[in-house]
Amino acid sequence: MDTINTALGFFQAGGIFMYPIVLILAIGTAIAIERYIYLSLVRVRNRNVWKRVLPLLESGNYDNAREFTLRSNAAMSRILAYGLSRAKSSENSEQVQMAMEEGLLEVVPRIEKRTHYLATLANIATLLGLLGTIIGLTEAFSAVSGAQPADKANLLSASISVAMNTTAFGLMVAIPLLLAHAFMQTKAAELVDSLEMATVRLSNLLTAGSAAQQTAP
Repeated sequence: MDTINTALGFFQAGGIFMYPIVLILAIGTAIAIERYIYLSLVRVRNRNVWKRVLPLLESGNYDNAREFTLRSNAAMSRILAYGLSRAKSSENSEQVQMAMEEGLLEVVPRIEKRTHYLATLANIATLLGLLGTIIGLTEAFSAVSGAQPADKANLLSASISVAMNTTAFGLMVAIPLLLAHAFMQTKAAELVDSLEMATVRLSNLLTAGSAAQQTAP
């Protein structure tokens, strides 16, 4: 109970700028949770697709692999479907690679979506904290100017302490949001790397399969 009262007192002492900072915290938390769930689901779906498709590709069963990717809505399925569909109509490896790059251009923005908002919100929280402190200090010095000389020191120190609460709270919000941004960026980069790896692997398998067919008696 004492902790709650202390937190409420700290919040109330910060002034009106505490409210937009709390709003930023709520928005940033919602984005971080949504991105974490989405990226985790994409990772699991991609792994399941790759486990199903890779044996088909290695055995040269490209038709079944293409049909499976067309039925799936996973990010990796869309990219592999682009490549396998192009490989059916053209044996040019460059065209197949370009088709998969087209799929990457479609999928990657969805993976990286909204992640950059976390860094922006962290910067806004910090700036709002500084702005609240500056306005609080301005009001404090204005109030001290009309006070009795004996009370000026105590009144000024108390006012500065209250004004600094806004900066402290802004930093308390900004730091976790920056950490969440770095974490989500890393997860997104790992997913993009895995998709690029899959495109290279598929291109190599198609090239090897085509070469084997040409050398077959």
